[in-house]
Amino acid sequence: MTEERTGLLQQLKFDDAGLLPCIAQDFESGEVLMLAYMNAEAVKNTLATGRAHYYSRSRASQWMKGESSGHVQHVREIRYDCDGDTLLIKVEQVGMACHTGRRSCFYSVWDGEQVRVEGEPEVDAAAIYAQKDILDALYHVIQDRRRNPEEKSYVCSMFTKGLDKILSKIGEEATETAVAGKGGNRDEVIYEVADLFFHVLLLLGYYELPPERIYAELRRRFGLSGIEEKAARAQ
Repeated sequence: MTEERTGLLQQLKFDDAGLLPCIAQDFESGEVLMLAYMNAEAVKNTLATGRAHYYSRSRASQWMKGESSGHVQHVREIRYDCDGDTLLIKVEQVGMACHTGRRSCFYSVWDGEQVRVEGEPEVDAAAIYAQKDILDALYHVIQDRRRNPEEKSYVCSMFTKGLDKILSKIGEEATETAVAGKGGNRDEVIYEVADLFFHVLLLLGYYELPPERIYAELRRRFGLSGIEEKAARAQ
């Protein structure tokens, strides 16, 4: 088994960043589900576990498909193209492949004149994630609204109005959070902090910065005193 794994890696050509694209396809129907990237470690872990592992370029870390949602991909077959720089994995998809709650990520169709969105999410996008990952779920919903505008969407209206409006709302919500904190009503604090978090997620969405980038920065600072952290930034 080790020889088989080594042999596959020897056939693959990773780019300068150590990555190659990987297309996930439904093993039974042939439907294309998603495209992601793998590094050598993700390939090894996919082979070792039989479940699809990928590498997130935005988070700069490896992840297993479905590790938060339970919507894992059981790998049934692995192919690579003639150049060895693209993988095709045929999978048994548990639940939905797309973070929007749809079976496939390829639900937007260009009909020659406009974009048509096929079908509604089969499950609530937020329900895909465990409660602890609600910030990630909200971020993905925000990005979906941004890419697929809806007339009555608050998120779409904020992106249409632009960065200055988003920043203004963050300032407004921060002030209201401070006022709630001063007032001492716990329910009001919860409500205002939730509003503040949501509008900060809009800012992250504007710059296409997933919450994991913030988590990573907090992990970097963990165990450092505030004085040490500030001194490190000043260098």
